[in-house]
Amino acid sequence: MTRVEMTVDGEPCEHEVEPRLLLVHYLRDVLEKTGTNIGCDTSNCGACTVHLDGRSVKSCTVLAVQADGSQVDTVEGLAGPSSDGDETDGWHPLQKAFHTEHGLQCGYCTPGMIMAAKDLLEENPDPDETEVREGLEGNLCRCTGYVNIVKAVRTAAAELREGASS
Repeated sequence: MTRVEMTVDGEPCEHEVEPRLLLVHYLRDVLEKTGTNIGCDTSNCGACTVHLDGRSVKSCTVLAVQADGSQVDTVEGLAGPSSDGDETDGWHPLQKAFHTEHGLQCGYCTPGMIMAAKDLLEENPDPDETEVREGLEGNLCRCTGYVNIVKAVRTAAAELREGASS
C-alpha cells in the first residue's frame, strides 16, 4: 500500500491505496465522487475526465499515486451552494447551459464533457463551433450528435465572458 495525499474539490484527502489503483476508482470507490463516470476503461470515451492541477485528464489513464500532492477537480466540485432552493442556483455556467440547451440525453458523457469544456473555455473564452468541436475531441457522446453540446458550450462561454466583464 502507498499513502497518497491530494486535494479533491477543495477538500484535503489522505488514504492508503494500492499502487496500481486508477484515479477514477480512487475518486468513485474511496471518495464516493460518483459524478466522475467510468465509460470504457481504455481512455477512448472521456466520461471520466477530471482536472488534475488545472488540466483536463482522463482519470482512467492516471494512477492515484501519480496524483499524489495534486489538486483534483471533479464535476461535483463545480457547483457552489444553492442560496434559494432553486436546483440550478449555484450551478457552474456550463452545468446550467447543458441543462437549458439540452446538451445531454442519457447524460453519461456529460460530466466528462463539462470538465473538458471547462478546460477549453479557460484557454479560449470565445470559441467558435469548430473550436468547440476540436476542444471536445476525445470525449464521446453516443446519443446527442453533439449539436446541443456545442450550443451549450458556446452559451456558457458567453455567460462566463459576460460575468467577467461585469
